[in-house]
Amino acid sequence: MPVVESTLFETLQDRSARCLVCERRCVIAEGGYGYCHTRQNRNGRIYSTTYGETAISMVAPIEAKPVFHFLPGSRWFSLGGLGCNLKCAGCQNWEISHEEPCEIPEGKTTYLEPGKVVELAKEQDCVGISFTYNEPTMWLEYTIKTSQLARKEGLYTNYVTNGYMTTRALDSIGPHLDIFRVDIKGFSRDFYRKVARIDDFGPILENTLRAKSRWNAHVEVVTNVIPGYNDGDIELGRLATWIATRLGKRTPWHLTRFLPHRDLSDVPCTPVETLDRARKIGFDVGLLYVYIGNVTGHPGTNTYCPKCGKVVIGRHHFSVIANNLNSPEEGRCKYCDQRIAGVWTPPEIL
Repeated sequence: MPVVESTLFETLQDRSARCLVCERRCVIAEGGYGYCHTRQNRNGRIYSTTYGETAISMVAPIEAKPVFHFLPGSRWFSLGGLGCNLKCAGCQNWEISHEEPCEIPEGKTTYLEPGKVVELAKEQDCVGISFTYNEPTMWLEYTIKTSQLARKEGLYTNYVTNGYMTTRALDSIGPHLDIFRVDIKGFSRDFYRKVARIDDFGPILENTLRAKSRWNAHVEVVTNVIPGYNDGDIELGRLATWIATRLGKRTPWHLTRFLPHRDLSDVPCTPVETLDRARKIGFDVGLLYVYIGNVTGHPGTNTYCPKCGKVVIGRHHFSVIANNLNSPEEGRCKYCDQRIAGVWTPPEIL
């Protein structure tokens, strides 16, 4: 597998080096690895050791990300690697994201060069490439190269991210990115400290704002609602208010049901009543599009017209079963002609 020099680091004394890819900003001794175990110091320079090493790849609908307001029903070539910079206690993809890929086990990954990813996406009639399953920032150099090639071939790109990257990392991938689907996991330092092992979630909020304002990315927010951790009305209300006032009331907010995993295996699934309450909180502060996820058949997976209240995009699980937009180019409700926020026809790639 190729070992590629990182684009973001600074060499320090005694051949140690500081990684500048994520906000942990790890200082790594000669021969050592950072917190994510995907970055190694070799002779005072930092290298990506998982470049292109793919743990999972498949074609999936955009709704599975979840992204509901960008080309509904479209197919995306989706891939992920090993490692993460948060390693959340209840991660659903812990088998790959909690892996410490200092020495990748034989058969655990397959190397896919950037050009091959683009080729596979086109062969399988995908409209874009989604970097998902683990934190894509761990693959920063790889995602940049792949995204550049994708743009040249008329494909879109999507980051499914925890948002805990440096501004320099965001600005490296930003020009090549169409969708920034970010997890804002909670809205308190206490929550992030307990679940994600970081002390300050401010950079996540700043990056989300910058992805939208500086790079014009389509932004959707996901919050996995965990019983006893981030399901209180005050915390949910503060998060909903931040989305409405800073990102805008048209920003989609996905409230997903927690399923027990890893270190939170003893925590019960989120009651549907809790999700319904959280959704109401979102609507009460002015958000227009609030969704419920991981509950098959729930009406909260549909997109409703904020004016007449009728279903404009009907969904079941990850499938679009109804499309009631009478002007796909503008995305207008066929019942009342209200403009529905989102990207409904392929945008021009610059």
